[in-house]
Amino acid sequence: MRILGHIVRFVVAALVLLLVGWIVPGFSVGGFWSALILAIVIAVIGWIIEAMFGRRVSPFGRGIVGFLVSALVIYIAQFIVGGVEVSVVGALLAALVIGIIDLFIPVSTPFEAGRNNNDRT
Repeated sequence: MRILGHIVRFVVAALVLLLVGWIVPGFSVGGFWSALILAIVIAVIGWIIEAMFGRRVSPFGRGIVGFLVSALVIYIAQFIVGGVEVSVVGALLAALVIGIIDLFIPVSTPFEAGRNNNDRT
């Protein structure tokens, strides 16, 4: 059942990225599959950054540093995923909109979910 939860999280993240691409100027996603791959790439890059620098600079963290790292991750991800175009301002606006959406639809990342389960044991 855990794998299904991860799949649902990435599908929701892809739908959010499609919505952000529709709302934010300077941020465009070619379609659902590009958005899904983008969601996976963003999660992996975020995991790598969190592993290297700790939770405080994680794109999944709160605050200005987390916001700026989120924008940087979104900007870098465009070079890995085809069908995605992001300007610097588009990355900043996308990080802002994604942060606002996250306030209303909080979805823990797969990495946070695994960590929370390990903390209980």
